[in-house]
Amino acid sequence: MDPWTIPAYAVPALEAVWVIGIAVYIILQRRSAPATFAWVFALAFLPIVGIAVYFWLGPRRYERRRTRRRRAASVIERSAKMDRDILDAAQHDSQLAKMICSTVGIAGAVRHAELTIFLDGKSKYDALEEAIANASHHVHLEYYIFEPDRFGTRIRDLLVERAKAGVEVRVLVDGLGSSRTQRRFFAPLVDSGGQVRHFNEVSFARWRPRMMNFRTHRKIVVIDGSVGFTGGMNLTEVHSSEFLGEAAWRDTHLRLMGPAVAGLQRVFLEDWLYAGDDAPNADLYLPGGEHAPLADRLVQIVFSGPDENLDAIHKVFFTAIAGATERVQLTTPYFVPDETIQNALAAAALGGVDVVLLVPARGDLPLVSAAAESYYPELLESGVRIFALDEPVLHAKSLVVDDCAVVGSANTDNRSFRLNFELAAVIHDRAAADELAEAFAKDLAKARPVTREDLDERGFLRRLFSSTARLFSPLL
Repeated sequence: MDPWTIPAYAVPALEAVWVIGIAVYIILQRRSAPATFAWVFALAFLPIVGIAVYFWLGPRRYERRRTRRRRAASVIERSAKMDRDILDAAQHDSQLAKMICSTVGIAGAVRHAELTIFLDGKSKYDALEEAIANASHHVHLEYYIFEPDRFGTRIRDLLVERAKAGVEVRVLVDGLGSSRTQRRFFAPLVDSGGQVRHFNEVSFARWRPRMMNFRTHRKIVVIDGSVGFTGGMNLTEVHSSEFLGEAAWRDTHLRLMGPAVAGLQRVFLEDWLYAGDDAPNADLYLPGGEHAPLADRLVQIVFSGPDENLDAIHKVFFTAIAGATERVQLTTPYFVPDETIQNALAAAALGGVDVVLLVPARGDLPLVSAAAESYYPELLESGVRIFALDEPVLHAKSLVVDDCAVVGSANTDNRSFRLNFELAAVIHDRAAADELAEAFAKDLAKARPVTREDLDERGFLRRLFSSTARLFSPLL
């Protein structure tokens, strides 16, 4: 027998067994059917590349970290005082409000919440700097990106100043999103008594490919337990006209005041405890008792991540869109919906609801943009109107449905709905919804409509690339 015969047959056989084993493992993870098919498809046609990419981005296993997350949540919940403004689900007529209370609990649902909507980085950053400068007890920040640019440096120096004044400063940044921000950048803050932690840090010393997923994409600021910020803006100068002029990115952010801030605080404290070992006394940061009514509106803080199987923000989007009777206005920089969201948008439009989608004309990820384009023909046929914004860069993430608005960190894609740690504020208030709708109309005036004729004029290769990219939508 030829000595090369056995290796010639053994290597392909071992490769086949390996691929089949990985495929079985993927199936047992109880992903959605499209996601399972996409990974198996990738393994079947690109076995070597598929396996490498899978171990880089694919695993959803989070058992040990999930246990740690639950322990963190339990510690915070046990020590937290309940606020008189927290609502029972039965106290609100909205099906969406009841669903949120049933899914994530009532901890983030409050009746009296004052809020300010920021539609540009300059106004948000001015308000943030003022709030930090006036902090007297603590400043808590959690960001996906804390960029060491001119604005990031200014915020760091302001935090250093407050830390030197005796204010407790805690900064939590994502290990991947803020990977360009070296520890030496935060050294002045740490030397002044502030604390800095990295969420699922990515380092060569402790290389964990699976942690390329499971990022905290949340943007949370809590100051003295009474002022909070959340939305789509990171800490980087690209959002502000002060640094980029008219080229500043278009984004949306919120400032909350009053008891609604407790929802942000709880999420931050859980994330902080998860990223480290010490548990701050939550009672010092989650004050209970009565509050003077600030505004008669219901705000719910909704959070989701791979540590739980509820996919709460996905459920918020679906429930809101499916229950729409008047309008649906969705703004997202990344649009790769699953079948549930796609069908909800189409069904709403077919039912006579004015459904409008605003996306960037050119995304920064070609594969994601191509996949998004593949959904447009079906949505257009259902009556959904689609607009593409060329300039400025669109980074806002908001949803307006009838009298309700959702503003947060989540994109309309599988990564935000199921793989990242995300947060959103659900605002049950006509005035706030109308304010966001007015901003949406101004954005549409600068955008161009996407028509079926535009899509039909695409070349064969572009259409093929778009359709192929769609096969991998659950992985994006």
